[in-house]
Amino acid sequence: MAFRVRQLGGMSRSGLEVEAKFRAGNLREVAERLSAMGAVPLGNTTEVDVYYAHPCRDFAATDEALRVRYAGNGAELTYKGPRMGPGAKTRREVTVRVEGDVETLISSLGFDRVAVVRKRRALYAVGPYTVSLDEVEGLGTFVEIEAVVDGQGGLEAAVRGIEGLAARLGLAEREERTYLEILLSVGR
Repeated sequence: MAFRVRQLGGMSRSGLEVEAKFRAGNLREVAERLSAMGAVPLGNTTEVDVYYAHPCRDFAATDEALRVRYAGNGAELTYKGPRMGPGAKTRREVTVRVEGDVETLISSLGFDRVAVVRKRRALYAVGPYTVSLDEVEGLGTFVEIEAVVDGQGGLEAAVRGIEGLAARLGLAEREERTYLEILLSVGR
């Protein structure tokens, strides 16, 4: 298979992110299933994601996103391209670690802050997949299963693998929207 686990803590990352999100009533049960299948715990984190609107085009219409993520002692700037392909949500993603007042820089370029998503996240590695158990402030609990592929060749295998892992974890209620889309739909 031509895909790799998302690199945590690296200086930069790019590729096609293949991801599926599921609503989860009981994250403890999912964690127990992950443990039983030999998943490797990668740690817990609190993430604050700040999303921006482009000054000249509507990211909602183009299905793109620009995000600053604060986690631990660091920050990352991420561009997410439009969704592509069938099955799991697949999109180009480019992430770079940033230092300093990146929000002032982005605002100075004409981008407007749209929303902030806060979540507590427990991360696990299961083979080439990263599984995130998320408690999202004001939205509930979710499980995301993700792989990053280097090109189009690994997409089908990644989608099949994500669907199989979701079934093994007992996840059935798929959520197609991003956390930002859910947050905006509830009027926050």
